[in-house]
Amino acid sequence: MPDVTALAERLTGARTSVSAIPQLSDDTPDLDLDTGYAVQRLLRSGRGPLVGWKLGVTSRAKQQQVGVDSPIYGFLAADHVLDAGEPLTVAEHINPRCEPEIVFVMGHELAGAHVSSTEVLAATAGVAVGIEVLDSRYSDYRFTMPDVVADNASAGRYAVGTPVPPQGIDLRLVGVVLEHNGGVVATASGAASLGHPAAAVAWLVRSLAATGEGLRAGDVVLSGGLTAAVPVSAGDVVVATVDRLGSLELGCR
Repeated sequence: MPDVTALAERLTGARTSVSAIPQLSDDTPDLDLDTGYAVQRLLRSGRGPLVGWKLGVTSRAKQQQVGVDSPIYGFLAADHVLDAGEPLTVAEHINPRCEPEIVFVMGHELAGAHVSSTEVLAATAGVAVGIEVLDSRYSDYRFTMPDVVADNASAGRYAVGTPVPPQGIDLRLVGVVLEHNGGVVATASGAASLGHPAAAVAWLVRSLAATGEGLRAGDVVLSGGLTAAVPVSAGDVVVATVDRLGSLELGCR
């Protein structure tokens, strides 16, 4: 069995020193998804209070491309949060890339192995436009799915707009636009995340049930990137716009 403690220490060292490392599977060929999540759980232990969760690989096309049949998830700690108007300090990251998200803020606890998207929406206090900053700790942005799971699904930072109640909004159909330095670089709809963003959150809840966990009131859930992520540098500005949810701007320094 791989030494999950040693693997977690390598990833923690990469994050804290802002230095990329080779993917873990280069010298740990038996790294699988279960081991990746075991590494991720060790990373959680040193990051303070949990504030929520993030989903990855929620696009069906992307799943086919990388050879998986379900999303992956990671955790969000307090130091992942970017406050309103706070710029992203690029030098604090290794491979920062930004993508637009639909963010869920939970109003009630939600747990169980059979949770549906309808139950997710009923338990949601608000939905908002978000920008996630991905930050892979691996050299050349090269990794397998177990590698990225171990690396907390490439979690870097995230910013969230003002939440609005989800009632009356068909999150499958909302239009999504990603702008980078004043130009439109990608468009999508909410359906890009597992057909419906609430379905992605329901998958997360069902997956967490296997380890006895669930969502708490107040938890933030990033429901999956809706377009390809754009690399950013100091001086860049990224704007994400989602119909009915508004726009969110993130400056980089």
